[in-house]
Amino acid sequence: MNPLLQTHELPNFEDLKVEHIQPAMETLLRENRAKIKVLAEMKEAPTWENFVEKLEELDNRFSRVWGPIGHLDAVKNSDEWHEAYTAFLSEVSRYYTEIGQNQGLYEKFKTLSESEEFADYSIAQKKVIEDSLRNFQLSGIALPKDQQETYQKISQELSQLGSQFGNNVLKATQSWHKPISDEKELAGIPESSQGLLAQLAEQKGLDTDKTPWCVTLDFPSYLAVMTHADNRELRQEVYKAFGTRASDQFENTEFDNTENIARIRELRHQKAQLLGFGSYADLSLATKMAESSEQVLGFLRDLARKSKPQAEQELATLKQFAQDELDLPDVQPWDITYVSEKLKNKTLSLSQETLRPYFPVEKTLSGLFAITEKLFGIRLQEKQGVSIWHKDVRFFELIDEAEQVIGQFYLDLYAREGKRGGAWMDSAVTRWKPTKGDLQTPVAYLVCNFTPPVGDKPACLTHDEVTTLFHEFGHGIHHLMTKMIHLDVSGISGVPWDAVELPSQFMENFCWEREGIDLMSAHIETGEALPDELLVSLQKSRGFQSAMMMLRQIEFALADFELHAFYDPENIEDLLDLSARIREEVAVIMPPSYNRFMHSFSHIFAGGYAAGYFSYKWAEVLSADAFSLFEEQGILDEQTGMKFRNTILSAGGSIDPMVLFKQFRGREPRIDALLRHSGIAA
Repeated sequence: MNPLLQTHELPNFEDLKVEHIQPAMETLLRENRAKIKVLAEMKEAPTWENFVEKLEELDNRFSRVWGPIGHLDAVKNSDEWHEAYTAFLSEVSRYYTEIGQNQGLYEKFKTLSESEEFADYSIAQKKVIEDSLRNFQLSGIALPKDQQETYQKISQELSQLGSQFGNNVLKATQSWHKPISDEKELAGIPESSQGLLAQLAEQKGLDTDKTPWCVTLDFPSYLAVMTHADNRELRQEVYKAFGTRASDQFENTEFDNTENIARIRELRHQKAQLLGFGSYADLSLATKMAESSEQVLGFLRDLARKSKPQAEQELATLKQFAQDELDLPDVQPWDITYVSEKLKNKTLSLSQETLRPYFPVEKTLSGLFAITEKLFGIRLQEKQGVSIWHKDVRFFELIDEAEQVIGQFYLDLYAREGKRGGAWMDSAVTRWKPTKGDLQTPVAYLVCNFTPPVGDKPACLTHDEVTTLFHEFGHGIHHLMTKMIHLDVSGISGVPWDAVELPSQFMENFCWEREGIDLMSAHIETGEALPDELLVSLQKSRGFQSAMMMLRQIEFALADFELHAFYDPENIEDLLDLSARIREEVAVIMPPSYNRFMHSFSHIFAGGYAAGYFSYKWAEVLSADAFSLFEEQGILDEQTGMKFRNTILSAGGSIDPMVLFKQFRGREPRIDALLRHSGIAA
C-alpha cells in the first residue's frame, strides 16, 4: 500500500510522506536486483523481448519510484525529506554501478549486437544496444575487480557530494534575509516588487508593523534590488551576499562548499583516469556531439574573440552614461545591472518593468500554447483533479490530431520557500511501449521561479521570465512529442548533452517576433497587445549588451571546462586562480576578490553540466540556425513547424543530432544566425 510503489499511475503527491521513502526504496532495490540477477544468468539466447524489454521494465519502475522522491527534494525541500532522500543516494549510485559492471548483462548485449536478429532491428533499437555497450565501458566493465570497487565508491561519494553541494546552496540562500523598516531604502524599486518584499516579510514571520519589507536571496527579490534599488549600499550588500553564498566569504560558513568542490574535482579526475581518459573533460565528451577538448576550447575562444571588442565598447558606453547621467564615476559590479536598466530605459525607452504589465501569466501561457498548437499540430488543455505538491501547481495535456493524449506536464511557476532556485524541466514519465504492452505516455515537470502574484493582483512576467518559460517549455515538448517507444532513446533520453538545449533555445526566438508577441501579450489593464514602439525597442534590446552577456557565458563555460580538462593532482590550480585567469582572458567585468560564484554553480557541481556548460552555446548555434528557416519561410509556418516536430522533436535520442539537424536545415550549421540574433558583427 506504499504510495511510492503505485507506479501504474501518476504520483499521489498529497499522500507521499517521508516515512514512505525507506520501505519503498528497500523494496524496489531488492526486487529489481533479484530480477536483474535472473536476466544476467538466463540460459536462453537473449532477444529484444526476453532481455532488453525486461531491463526497460526495471528501469522504468525505478525512475517512477525514485523520481518523485528527488523531485520533491527540489520543489518542497525540508530537512526530514532531504535526510531521507540523501540516505539512499549512495545506494542508488551503487545500484546503477552494479548494472554497469554486470558481466552477464554486458555479454548478453554483446551477443545481441552480434546476432542475426540485430540486422533486422530498427535504427532506434540498434542505438539502444550501441549506447548500452558504450555505457558499460564508461561504467568500468573492463576494469579488474578491485578497480571496479574503487569506481563504485567514487560514484557513490560523488552522488552524495553533488546533493550536499546543492543543498548547501539552497540552505545558504534561505539563511540570509534583510528586514527593511524604512521605505526610503526601497527608493527606485517598483510597486510590484515592493509588494513581493512585503510578502517575503510575512513569510519570514517578521513583525510587519515594524519591518514591513524583507529582501531575500531568492532570485525575484535579488533581481528587483540589483535592477532598481537607488540605494547603492543596499545593492552592494545584497550583491555580496548573493555572490558569496555557500562559501568561506558568506556570513554563515556552515554551508561552505569549498571542500565539496575540491573533493568533487579530485574524484572526477580519478574516475576519468580509472576509465583510461586523460581528464574528466575527455570522459564527459564521450557522450557528446563535440569531439575533443581542442574543438570545445577553440569554439569558445573563437566566440570570445568575436565578442570581446564589442563588449569592451558596451562597457565603455555604460561607464560614460553612469558618469554623465547618474554621477557615478566608479562603476562597480553591483552597479552594472542597475545602470544597464537606466541606460536601456534612456536609449530604448524600455525596462523590464515597462514590459511586465503586457505579460500576465494567463495571456503568456495562452500565447505559448497557441504557437505550439499552430506549429506542431497539437492542442493543449488544462486538466483538473490531478494530485499536486503545492496549490500553485497546474497540470496540462497535449492532444494530437486524432484527439489522443500524447503527453502531460506539471507546471510550477513561482518562487517560494523550500524550492530550489532556477528553472528546469525534468522527466516524470518517459514514453515507452513494450511489444506486448500498452503505450506509456510521457509526463514532464516544468519548474520556474517567477515572481508570484502579490495580493489579489495576477502575476505578470518580465520579458526575461517569458523567455525562460519558453525555454523550459522547449525542453518539455522535446520530451513529450517524441515518437520513440524504446525507453533509452525516448524523449530527451539518449540525446547528447550539447544537443539537448536545441529545442529549448529554439523556442525562445518566438518571444522576439511580432507574430509571437501578439499571441502572448495583453496589457493587464487595457488588454492592448505590445505596441509597435515597444516591440521595436524590445527587438533592439536583444542586442543590448549582448556581447557582455556572451562573454559572461563563455567565462563560465571555459572555467567549467578547464577545471576538468587540466586538473593535475600533483599541481592543482586553485579554483580562484583559475577563475581569475580565465576572467583576465575573456571578461570585461571584474568582480571583487570576495566573489565566490563557483561555490553556488550548481549546474556543474550538483547538476549534469560538468565539463558540459559549453553545451548552451554549442546548442545555441544550432537553435539560432534552425530558427533562421522560420525567418525565411514564415515565423509561424506550419509546414516548417511540422518538419521541426518530425525531425528534431520526434526522434529523441535515436539518431545523431547532427544528422537530424542536416535533415531539418538541409546543410551544416552556421554561426551567422547566432551572431545576428545577438547583434554581434561576424
